[in-house]
Amino acid sequence: MSSGRALAEGFPDLTGLPTARRTHWGRWTAAGLILVVLALIGRAFAEGQIEWSYVGRFFTVPVILHGIVNTLVMAVLAMSLGIVLGLVVAVMRLSPNPVLKGVAAGYTWLFRGTPLILQLLLWFNLALVFPVIGIPGLWSAKSVEVMTPFLAALLGLGINQGAYTSEVMRAGLLSVDTGQYEAAQAIGMGRLKALYRIILPQAMRVVLPPLGNEFIGMVKATSLASVIQYPEVLHAAENIYYANSRVIELLIVAGLWYLLVVSILTPLQMLLERRFSRGTARITR
Repeated sequence: MSSGRALAEGFPDLTGLPTARRTHWGRWTAAGLILVVLALIGRAFAEGQIEWSYVGRFFTVPVILHGIVNTLVMAVLAMSLGIVLGLVVAVMRLSPNPVLKGVAAGYTWLFRGTPLILQLLLWFNLALVFPVIGIPGLWSAKSVEVMTPFLAALLGLGINQGAYTSEVMRAGLLSVDTGQYEAAQAIGMGRLKALYRIILPQAMRVVLPPLGNEFIGMVKATSLASVIQYPEVLHAAENIYYANSRVIELLIVAGLWYLLVVSILTPLQMLLERRFSRGTARITR
């Protein structure tokens, strides 16, 4: 009917013609350029002065394995400290008390506004400001003996992480409907009990994805602790290449270990997110 009308009006009938697929020249050009760049990079590594046998030889030496264990231990401990501090600071930020709110905002401003490596160096050199630390009349010790590379790295990484985690936690708490708070108060729940029984479980769906990313970032951020002599994997690689001058080979070893750890953590993060989002998936069906 429509083709007869088109012919009657003097227009040709195009319904029987094949449809031509559009050629995306821009996509093909970009893909080709990317392949060329990757090929050039691969050629540079293949023809460069890299002894790949050293990479395999030092990949599993005890000092490197000990370094990756220290990296994971520090990442877990510092992230745990950051989560605890972040939750406390987030609750303080949401408090009606102006003093608590001001202290929390100042903490976030200070530790988000200064470089992490600077904070690590300040903690490690704390003895220059406080030669002795302790509780007057009960306990005291020299700061240079207390502030070991492990403790300085833990405080530097954990407290810095707490400033970022507090914003993640605050966003999660704000995502919970105010009716949940009112319902908890209506049945006689206190603020703390309502927080961990009702509010936090619902906020976890919002909090977990960025926290997972923060933990993966923490694993890599531990490499900054090498400047204060904490024996993580990068520091272990540096000690080896100072002795044998195989700099690029040992850096590749450290990079491969970081990639391996992140590749294992990423699917675990996805499984954890899926577990906490099951209730939401049920509701939206």
